[in-house]
Amino acid sequence: MRISELSGATGVELETIRFYEKQGLLPAPARQDNGYRSYSAEHLERLSFIRHCRALDIPLADIRRLTTFINDPADDCGDINLLIDQQITRVKARLKSMKALEKQLSQLRARCDERHHGRECGILQELVAAAHGEACACHSPDARPV
Repeated sequence: MRISELSGATGVELETIRFYEKQGLLPAPARQDNGYRSYSAEHLERLSFIRHCRALDIPLADIRRLTTFINDPADDCGDINLLIDQQITRVKARLKSMKALEKQLSQLRARCDERHHGRECGILQELVAAAHGEACACHSPDARPV
């Protein structure tokens, strides 16, 4: 199949497919006489695997490591477990950070509870004050980002 067909079958953009090839995540496709890339079912399966890993926000370096296990399935899977444990730790850290961000935005939103002119808007005043290096509601000592 051509790259456009591979893209259509997986929902992965053409440039992303080419990037994965350059990164060595996808094996180089055969070339037809006219120079077009020719992808196989193996490429479709590997690209679907990569796409699923990316949906889990697994970094490309870790996906590369996982593909080594696909290529050599007799290896012990302890490293795979460790890799996923590390991803869970990263996700938990991001969740904690997002909760802190939510709290900051809520504190900022509390500065303006009704409509009025921009010059009277508590949110805008806080953002301008912060831009001048002053303390702001969203970065009070109890709302510091994690």
